[in-house]
Amino acid sequence: MMPFETLFSAASTLALCGWLLLALAILFRWPRLRDWGPGLAIPLTLSLLYTALIAVSWGQATGGFDRLASVRALFQSDGLLLAGWVHYLAYDLFLGAWIARDAESRRLPRALLIPVLPLAFLFGPAGFLLWLMIRTSHRAAFQEASA
Repeated sequence: MMPFETLFSAASTLALCGWLLLALAILFRWPRLRDWGPGLAIPLTLSLLYTALIAVSWGQATGGFDRLASVRALFQSDGLLLAGWVHYLAYDLFLGAWIARDAESRRLPRALLIPVLPLAFLFGPAGFLLWLMIRTSHRAAFQEASA
């Protein structure tokens, strides 16, 4: 198996490429690129890496999920720490592509994605929360305007 530092760099680079492809797909209105690259293929690849890291590293670590100290102990293993990082990379990119699809399916302006996607890239759940707030407020404004 490759050294963990090499896998860290490869996974991070792949995720960054996914975010760049997502930006290009949104900018040039290429839904196939959005859906198949950052929306499926790259998160799938990262998910496979995550699964392999868990399979290889799980038995070598102490800790668990019952207390914060137990989770801290799990992440003392480089393999499980890397798995956790890859989990974030896969989730955040998949979420970003879902947000972009959701915006298009609701026919919302692409400009609404400008604050959301960087937040989803850096802090996935916060980007998701912002997206839900924006789409809810946009829908409410649209309903008021049409009434």
